[in-house]
Amino acid sequence: MQVTIIGGGVVGLCCAYYLNKEGYEVTVIDRNDITDGCSFGNMGYISPSHFIPLASPGIVSQGLKWMLSSSSPFYIKPRLNWELIQWGLAFWKNSNAVKVKENIPHLNNLLRLSRELMNDLKREFNDSFTMIEKGCWTLYKNEKTGDHEKHLTEQAVELGLKTKIYDRSEVQQMEPEVEVDVEGGVLWLDDCHLDTRKFMRTLHEQLKKAGVKFLLNTEVKGFERLNGKLNSVITSREKINSDEVVVANGSWMPAVSKMAGVHLLMQPGKGYSIVYENMKKNLHYPAILVEARTAMTPIDRWLRIGGTMELSGHSNNILPKRVAAIYNSVKKYFPSLDLSEPVLENAWYGYRPVTPDGLPYIGKPKKISNITFAGGHAMLGVSAAAATGKIVNEIVSHHGTSIDISAFNPERFS
Repeated sequence: MQVTIIGGGVVGLCCAYYLNKEGYEVTVIDRNDITDGCSFGNMGYISPSHFIPLASPGIVSQGLKWMLSSSSPFYIKPRLNWELIQWGLAFWKNSNAVKVKENIPHLNNLLRLSRELMNDLKREFNDSFTMIEKGCWTLYKNEKTGDHEKHLTEQAVELGLKTKIYDRSEVQQMEPEVEVDVEGGVLWLDDCHLDTRKFMRTLHEQLKKAGVKFLLNTEVKGFERLNGKLNSVITSREKINSDEVVVANGSWMPAVSKMAGVHLLMQPGKGYSIVYENMKKNLHYPAILVEARTAMTPIDRWLRIGGTMELSGHSNNILPKRVAAIYNSVKKYFPSLDLSEPVLENAWYGYRPVTPDGLPYIGKPKKISNITFAGGHAMLGVSAAAATGKIVNEIVSHHGTSIDISAFNPERFS
């Protein structure tokens, strides 16, 4: 049976991995060459700690203050765009305490499953992607934020997660190479991090060896249909006969789903990152700077800093204020860290696929029996990729799914 996967990011490649292991003939189509994109430049976290969906009461209240400031962590470019308006209304509707409480168990199950599966991939590929299992900080500068983080640890314990709370001096002891200016922090012990560049290259190389076909620098132009099914994918290069189609192309998913007659609400959330090589002094643990919404990933003498959520559509524009805001935030928490001011030409950006409730789309629509959607993970693409790939294989193979996926229904906003 021929399965065609549209999208060669981390989710698409994980889908290809599990489908190939099941014995399917797999073709992966990507509009680029799988050497860049959101799967390469993100922070590389595997984060069971991120069980609170992006759509939450806090992000809405804070977002209203932030959204018109181009240097804020959450910025919405003002524009008249019907897709953005639809998405915004649905986001607002889903950002309430009742909905968040309802969605937490589903997101937790997905992230916990993925964390377990990453251990399997680490063993199978001989840790060729430098997966470091030591936890991740959430660091805070004021007492109010600290109280909120401590409340999250109480929820985490109920979900089976392990955490440890540290005061200012204890955080400093854990980070002996750099000066730390924080009130305190929480170390999320189940979290880990990896080198996303190595992970993507490992998956790509292993899949090619396993016989997966890749059509790169190739655009999807449409589909041919027969009796309620898609029987082929039409691309800029050739037509591919397909028994099953998996759409896993990140923030470009709505355009492809529209070709299939399915309307999905999603916005591209642009994020930025900057890499520093040969750090003389570095963090020992990855860290999320809570008030600043900024993240830091150290691997040996290498450091990536990144963050921000910018809803401005797909564009090649880099906003200098947003890149500077990431750098300035890091210096506030780590004053002695030796970082040169970022050069715009060296700043990376990518698009996170953001749904209105912060949960991904994983599943089939009712009107097309052989298409499966797998995307919309926002900032959790790497965290949830392995579980998503396994679940997609279970859907295509008509197995029971490892977890309940009803909350990820791609038609839940229809």
